[in-house]
Amino acid sequence: MTLHIFNPEHDIALASGLANFTAPHAGRQLRHDLGWLPVLWASEDDAVLVEDVAAARRAIARRTVGTRLLVDGRVLSSLTVSHIEPWGWNAALCAQLRRHGLKATDGRGGALPSAEQLQGIRELSHRHTAASILPLLQTDGTIGEAIVCHSMEEVAEQVGRFGRAVVKAPWSSSGRGVRFINDGCSGGKTAGHSEGEEGKNAGHSEDGNIAGWLRNTLQRQGAVMAEPYYNKVKDFGMEFYSDDEGHISYQGLSLFHTSNGAYTGNIIATEQAKRKVLSRYLPTLLLDETQERICRVLGPVFKGRYRGPFGVDMMVVRKLDANYLHPCVEINLRRTMGHVALALNKVYNPTEDDEIKHVMRINYIKNNYKLQIKRQ
Repeated sequence: MTLHIFNPEHDIALASGLANFTAPHAGRQLRHDLGWLPVLWASEDDAVLVEDVAAARRAIARRTVGTRLLVDGRVLSSLTVSHIEPWGWNAALCAQLRRHGLKATDGRGGALPSAEQLQGIRELSHRHTAASILPLLQTDGTIGEAIVCHSMEEVAEQVGRFGRAVVKAPWSSSGRGVRFINDGCSGGKTAGHSEGEEGKNAGHSEDGNIAGWLRNTLQRQGAVMAEPYYNKVKDFGMEFYSDDEGHISYQGLSLFHTSNGAYTGNIIATEQAKRKVLSRYLPTLLLDETQERICRVLGPVFKGRYRGPFGVDMMVVRKLDANYLHPCVEINLRRTMGHVALALNKVYNPTEDDEIKHVMRINYIKNNYKLQIKRQ
């Protein structure tokens, strides 16, 4: 039996690195209200961990997504689980499952990752992984650069070189770990910035102290990433799955909407329809070549270190009256809302003739998070 878990607080927990971690209220409520989401991709014989079984059943009953075994923490100790597939692996989730007495076996000593494996996943989730593979994905028609900085002096050097830079914490969530910095700025205006998805709503602070943020981030996480600020035209992503044996399988494109850097929803459409949208900006051959390179490059990197879904955020950049592809803005070493949208394709079964596409959104309505599918 595979146990599926929706733990949307994953990014914050991963950044903390703590086993005894308490998620913010919003993260806890999101997990409570939408814990049933894995029903969309779980197999019939799988189980889905939720916090409120009755509420999850009511949510599922309103959708034609089939039924799965829904369980809460009280019964985990009575289950025999061969594989666990969470939204993302971190030390806090692993500690939680152990506290519930989960008996997990995959024939190799257990489906729960060891401390060494968890540390390996955390290291792979560091933004330097994306920075290190970025040069291997670049070819004609691409753009992108990211530099690891370990001191204020190194940050100043890169900001001076770029003129305007985006500086990112190695592990961050919801856009809070991202700042704009202009050359010569030593603690003036700051604004959150993110090209990614699922709630990376940056928020803006007109009088935040950049220098203080940099010092604190360098002290807590040991480094920051410095990148040029690009004239972004469009966000999108590609979704993949790693089998832990060196093989990466492509799952599909993720087209999502953002507003002021905040994720607002994913398009539910066929792969062909999504390719048609992107073809307005980039050659589809370039997209295909990038997909193939990611599978080829990341296979050896993830071999023996990560099994599960992941996404690569990308963007279309406008420079000198031409469009370029940034092939690896960041790697989300977890399931993404793009994967959820792909799973919903099976429910809504879009066709090539659909001129009006469905859009998947997560909205906060009457003190609850709800998954809503609307026509755009």
